This record gives sequence, C-alpha cells and structure tokens, in this order.
Amino acid sequence: MKLEMSTLIISFITSVILGIIILPILKKMKIGQIERDDGPKSHLKKQGTPTMGGIIIIISMILIVTGMYIFFVANNQEEMAYKILPLLLLTIGFGVIGFIDDFKKLVLKNTKGLKPSYKMLGLLIISVAYVMYLVYGLQIGTQIYIPILKEYIQLPIYLYILFAIIVILGTTNAVNLTDGIDGLSSSVSAIIITCLTVIAIKLGVTEVTIFGSIVIGCTLGFLMFNLHPAKVFMGDTGSLLLGGVISAMALYIKMPLILLIIALIPVIETLSVIIQVAYFKKTGNRIFKMAPLHHHFELSGWKENKVVIVFSVITLVLCIVGLNVI
Repeated sequence: MKLEMSTLIISFITSVILGIIILPILKKMKIGQIERDDGPKSHLKKQGTPTMGGIIIIISMILIVTGMYIFFVANNQEEMAYKILPLLLLTIGFGVIGFIDDFKKLVLKNTKGLKPSYKMLGLLIISVAYVMYLVYGLQIGTQIYIPILKEYIQLPIYLYILFAIIVILGTTNAVNLTDGIDGLSSSVSAIIITCLTVIAIKLGVTEVTIFGSIVIGCTLGFLMFNLHPAKVFMGDTGSLLLGGVISAMALYIKMPLILLIIALIPVIETLSVIIQVAYFKKTGNRIFKMAPLHHHFELSGWKENKVVIVFSVITLVLCIVGLNVI
C-alpha cells in the first residue's frame, strides 16, 4: 500500500509540472476548443480554450510507468514489470487515436477530424490485441465475476473475446461522451479508477493497483487545470485514454460487469444519446433538451459546477455500492 501511495503522489506532482509546461505550448500553438453553435450558450466563451490536454496525462503515465518498470527490474521483479506494460500500451494506443482526431481538427483545421470508421477501426484493432494478450498471453482464463451473486461464470473463449471487445469499445465511447463540461469526465473517471484500484488491492493484483495509482495521480494532476473555469480541455486524447484505462483494468481483474454499477454515469450519458437519436428519427421530437445528459441539465438551469458535483457524488456512492456487492 505504501508503494501505491508513493506512486500516486509522484504521478500527481509529475502531471502538475507537465501541465505547467505544456499549457503555454498549447496556447502558443493556438490549439483551441471549437464550440458547437447549437450547444449551451454559456459554452461559447470557452471558444479558443486550449484543448488536447490529454497529452499531459499520457506523457505523465509514460514517465511514471517507465520508472516503475525500471524499479521492478532492478528489484528482480521482472514479471511485474512485464505485466504492467500492456496496460500502458492499450491506454496509450487509445490516447494516440484520440490525439490524431484532435490534431486533424485543431491543428490541421479539418473540422471532421478522423473519420469515424477509421477511428473505430483503430480502437477495434487495439482492443483485439489487448484481449488476445489477456487470453493467450497472460492466460487469465475466461471467467467473469457476477456482482451481487458473488460468483464467477466461465464463458466459452470466443464468446469471452467478443464480450471483452464490446466492453472496451463501449466503455471508451461512454467516457468520451461524458466529456463536455469542465472537470466532469476527469472527475468521474478518477473516482471509477480509484474504485477499480481498491478492488485490485482486495484481490491482490499488484500490477493493476500500481497502474491504477499512476493513472489516478496523473488524472488528478490534470484536473487541477481542468476544473471550472477550465484552463485546458482533455479532448479525445484524454477521454479515449481514460475509457481505455477503465475497461482494461476491469477486464484484467475479471470484473467488467461491475462497470454497470460504478460507471453508471457514463452508461446513462451514452443511453441518453441513443434514446435522443432514436426518438428524434421516429417522431421528429426530442426527449432531452440536448444530449448527452449533462447538457440537458445545463439547459435546464444547472451550473457546470453543480452538474460535476452531482454526477461525481452519484459516482462515489455507486462505487461504495459496488465495493459492497463484490
């Protein structure tokens, strides 16, 4: 536990220092937020705010994970060193896809960014590679834990592979949709990742507890610049990365179904978009004032800080519930 706390603190400090260094660079390069004309009017003042700040989290993670890799090797814990790398590679892969999308939109001024089909293909390739690693590399088995029932079930290998890929893609896109208000996605994700880290500690999965501690520290460091009024936004670079972290950790500890409880906010955000689109296509009317759901509450009169606090508190409560049903 002492190692996890030290890692978290070092990761936090590293992320803050990198934020101080990278933020002026993003400003100088004029990599600014582009706001939707049909969005909440209060968001128009955010136009030009530096974005693509997820690179702060990515670089921090690379530095600290590399440091931990060297530490484990030096202490004759090569197996631990090798196990932590795939977790990093999955999340960096997702972050890079988000970075390419952000880069095309914000630097190359291609408003469409990366084609959705190319983006999904990239996410799919990385997801398949990670799941193959879990199944054939680590050989962790194809069991998944059923919360509440408190027992594992064995899935046929091909069904497990398909299920795991869907979990990764679904979680990543859900966290991506949750990003839209200052500090919302980073706050909610940090709480969810903390919960998964606590579960990993209870299960004794050290590589996940170390990795989780690193991500928590890096995300909290970024949050110092992302709280309202945000000095920087994470962009797809950060939101895809955090979604990858959550799904990778959940699958590694064989608890993807726990996300239906502890990650209910991203799940509901996703459902709000699906329901809105489906209902509009069928009737020409809208159920929500705007989707994802956080924008509905904004247009209903809620301040950004209130949305973030309420959604974060709900996530915290759900994480406590989750810890009690495993």
